[in-house]
Amino acid sequence: MIRKTFLLALLALAACSPAPRDISGARIQAAAPIDPVLSSKQAKQLFGAQPTASRQSSQPFGGYSRGCLAGGAQLPETGPTWQAMRLSRNRNWGAPQLVDFIQDLSRKAARQPGWNGLYIGDMSQPRGGPMLTGHASHQIGLDADIWMLPATDLTLSSKARESVSSISLRRSSGAYTNDKWTRQHHEIIKAAASDPRVARIFVFPGAKVQMCKDEKGDRAWLRKVRPWWGHHYHFHVRLSCPKGAAGCQDQAAPPPGDGCADAEQWVKNILNPPPPDPNAKPAPPKRELTMGDLPGQCAAVLSAN
Repeated sequence: MIRKTFLLALLALAACSPAPRDISGARIQAAAPIDPVLSSKQAKQLFGAQPTASRQSSQPFGGYSRGCLAGGAQLPETGPTWQAMRLSRNRNWGAPQLVDFIQDLSRKAARQPGWNGLYIGDMSQPRGGPMLTGHASHQIGLDADIWMLPATDLTLSSKARESVSSISLRRSSGAYTNDKWTRQHHEIIKAAASDPRVARIFVFPGAKVQMCKDEKGDRAWLRKVRPWWGHHYHFHVRLSCPKGAAGCQDQAAPPPGDGCADAEQWVKNILNPPPPDPNAKPAPPKRELTMGDLPGQCAAVLSAN
């Protein structure tokens, strides 16, 4: 009798609990079980074929490397202080917060000598999800690649945007910056990292070390700038999950401190690689993500108009 009463109380509590809601305040529909046939299909093929966003309330589902985006917003191809590059990829989409952030940062970049704004590389696909080529992340509309090439000409044609390339700022495989690195790069990355919407910025190790050496003021923003492989033609901005986005999974916060010692260690390892561990097990081959690997809501994102 006691057990039955306890179960009834639990059911009543569940019925009274408020349903999770999206950013706009609308209730989030519980994910229906995914059809077994759909569950086994490669997610990148399905999401890569979507030409437009879903007509849903804006909501990121899942994590940066395993998720999707409902109600994505498109960054206009050209604005007063930005241009989206590689338009043929159709990756100038993101959560509305990402579009707003890019426009805000581009206005700040336009105040730097020699810059009229920003060239924007890959954001997300119209409905997020795994991409046909390239990135493992960029799946929930909160990641963007920003070119290191100063945006001096904001009248590039669509054809030119397919052929113009960014510039590399590294030398010695990423241990140091080269002669194309400028104080303007420092200030633009600082402006991005100082934005409260930003969770992390990925850049090659030499750039982080150089910024650590050059920054004489407040160093708190350096904590968000993290060294990572590549990232010398662009820097990668990652926003935190928007407030109220119940289906979104934030990455763990960076370790305390400015992270400069960690970047120095990256550089030391580049210049003097540690010997390989003879007992290390080979990394298992990466498996392509299927729809069954993604949050259940992603099936509804795919099927929505």
